[in-house]
Amino acid sequence: MTRETSVGIIGIGLLGSAIVERLRGANLNVVGFDLNESARRALNELGGEALDTPVDVVHRAKQIIVCLPNSTISREVLQSLEQELQPGDLVIDVTTGHPDEMAALGQKMSALNVGYLDATVGGSSQQTREGESIVMIGGAPEHVEQGSDIIATFSREQFHVGDCGAGARMKLVMNLVLGLNRAVLAEGLSFAERNGFDLEQTLKVLRASPARSVMMDKKGDKMITQNYEPQARLAQHLKDVCLILDVGKQGDMPLPLSEIHRQLLETSRAKGFGDADNSAVFEAYR
Repeated sequence: MTRETSVGIIGIGLLGSAIVERLRGANLNVVGFDLNESARRALNELGGEALDTPVDVVHRAKQIIVCLPNSTISREVLQSLEQELQPGDLVIDVTTGHPDEMAALGQKMSALNVGYLDATVGGSSQQTREGESIVMIGGAPEHVEQGSDIIATFSREQFHVGDCGAGARMKLVMNLVLGLNRAVLAEGLSFAERNGFDLEQTLKVLRASPARSVMMDKKGDKMITQNYEPQARLAQHLKDVCLILDVGKQGDMPLPLSEIHRQLLETSRAKGFGDADNSAVFEAYR
């Protein structure tokens, strides 16, 4: 394996592991790092190679996927790699982060002659594993072209939405709508339950009605069975909603429904559901 024929990944959590599965399914050589030993072990079991440090990943791969909890951590990791990255390398940052931070990362990488894409993923880890996610990309056209084959392995459609930071900004737009869909479903099911209706029957009625939604199909059964095995963690979405509110505040735009959504997510987290699937917003009503 050479740097040119290997793909590196830093961060192998729920989304990162799904991306690794797609890369390995496309017969790509994958090297990676995660602080968590079980995540590194999972990478080896998938046919990739777990390495000891992020520096080792950069030494072994010319194109590096960064999949971390937030853009602050992404910035810290990339700063630690500035002396190791080589001109012509490409960083594909799938972290859901603050648009301004990701735009600044793009400028920093450009100064090193390193390509940078904020390539945010629209879809859960399960949807990514099945190749059903979309990717919203910010960055220079030549870097989008450079990374297109890799990004296509873990997404069904890709949208180049602007310069660095635009992918992160569009992801927040998508997450605002997606999260409120989830919260509305939780409130509707809770309303039905308080009115004495069986929730399984309620879902059947809703799915046969104009109220049906993709979110209902993906998360309705998880809510009514309280099966919160995580596809995307509630605490992570709370972080995203706080980002949405921060960006809204910067633009002097009130987002009253998102503020209510934040309160619901904080209620569920306080009840111990932070690491559960984001469908556990249902627990805010229970």
